[in-house]
Amino acid sequence: MCGISKQFPGVKALDGLSLDVRAGEVHALVGENGAGKSTLIKVLYGIYKPDAGEIRIQGKKVNIEDPAHAGKLGIGVVFQELNVCPHLDVANNIFLGRMKNRHGVINDRWAVEKAREILQQMLKMDINPQRLVAHLSIAEQQMIEIAKVISQDCKIVVFDEPTSSLTNNEIDHLFEIITQLKKRGVGIIYISHRLEELDRIADRVTVLRDGKHIKTMCYAQTTKEELVSLMVGRQMEGQFPQDKRAIGETVFCARGIRNEKVDVKEISVRAGEIVGISGLVGSGRTETMRALFGADKADIAELEICGKAHKPFQSTRQAIQAGLVYVTEDRKKDGLALGLSIQENINIASLEKLSRHGVMREKQARHNARCFVESLSIKTPTTDKQTKFLSGGNQQKVILAKWLSCGMKVLIFDEPTRGIDVGAKYEIYKLMNRLSAQGVGIIMISSELPEIIGMSDRVLVFRGGRVTAELQCEEIDAETIMQYATGVKQEKEKCIV
Repeated sequence: MCGISKQFPGVKALDGLSLDVRAGEVHALVGENGAGKSTLIKVLYGIYKPDAGEIRIQGKKVNIEDPAHAGKLGIGVVFQELNVCPHLDVANNIFLGRMKNRHGVINDRWAVEKAREILQQMLKMDINPQRLVAHLSIAEQQMIEIAKVISQDCKIVVFDEPTSSLTNNEIDHLFEIITQLKKRGVGIIYISHRLEELDRIADRVTVLRDGKHIKTMCYAQTTKEELVSLMVGRQMEGQFPQDKRAIGETVFCARGIRNEKVDVKEISVRAGEIVGISGLVGSGRTETMRALFGADKADIAELEICGKAHKPFQSTRQAIQAGLVYVTEDRKKDGLALGLSIQENINIASLEKLSRHGVMREKQARHNARCFVESLSIKTPTTDKQTKFLSGGNQQKVILAKWLSCGMKVLIFDEPTRGIDVGAKYEIYKLMNRLSAQGVGIIMISSELPEIIGMSDRVLVFRGGRVTAELQCEEIDAETIMQYATGVKQEKEKCIV
């Protein structure tokens, strides 16, 4: 890709950017959200038409018309945001559009058998190919996306944050697949904010910033510190802000949380405290928080917020009114109204505050949205822009602005930095500390151990829908957490939860 430029209203997403990929290599692509990574890939896949520049495949100039044309040219993309059809089964998702034989008849039997072969032999997954995708977990849906691309026998494969929802074992299997693809001469573009992953697979790395090519290097000849500095254009003070927290009285406590998925004795958080929730995918972390928030049904023996007893919330509206808010794991499905503007999304949970006699006060609404866009550094030319056109990191900031706008006493973060670049992560960590200083109690679910260790005052480890350990600050380390998460160590005797 040579001299690729792409402009949207008010934003120059790509500015003469170039990238080359060799057969049999993994070329890592890194940069902050908004750096141009996703836009570049969408140009390669025919979703966007470039304003300038050219694309050459095996030396031949091509004009990619659409994703179907890209597929015929041997280009496959595993996007960060899931692109499955939940109402179809696994086999139909993997071979969508490719199931007809030469007579135009759909061959379901062939698709089922071929899907089973790919899932079992290449992905080491025992998933029924005839199971509806809607019934799969997010991690399993991510693997279906990977299976779809693998089945196409592509010559160029792009992985955009493919491990964001995967367990460690699934990540190992994915890296084995990437190794096999390299041996077959496939050129791979690998986008990830988890720089530690690149140690295992990257041959070269290119850094983007503000739509421009900054530097391409042999990965073995650079360091993570150098990459971060190039990505953000400044030296980072450290991976995690080192603020001293003043922890007060208990602001949230729930006891006896039970449904078909979880059985948790107690969860509590104090004012100014960050409680990390750790555990493997499927351990019951998100399910427990959804039950507390009223998104899923559960029996809760006792529920107390700021000293006031509550019945189990029957809706998320009740939870929000009580001062409990939730930054969801799946921002596009559960966190945002993508067709609405940034201003509407920020204000959507504060309509009563911004209205008088049932009529929205437009001046106050616009001012409120602008204040949060500025304070959270949301990259947008206007608050009237539809939220679906923002990068993933900026969409996450809009969700945070929404909850900050309505006021809160307890904040649940579910994978707060999933798909977020290094610079934006640091901003979110500073925001968490700022909320902590204001007396907000924070419950943070994270699959990233460095994040759990670096930000938590206390850690609850989940396994099998139960809390197996409560670790105080001085006990928190990666090995101990993983021992309880994997069952190497059993439930901690002194654990009060």
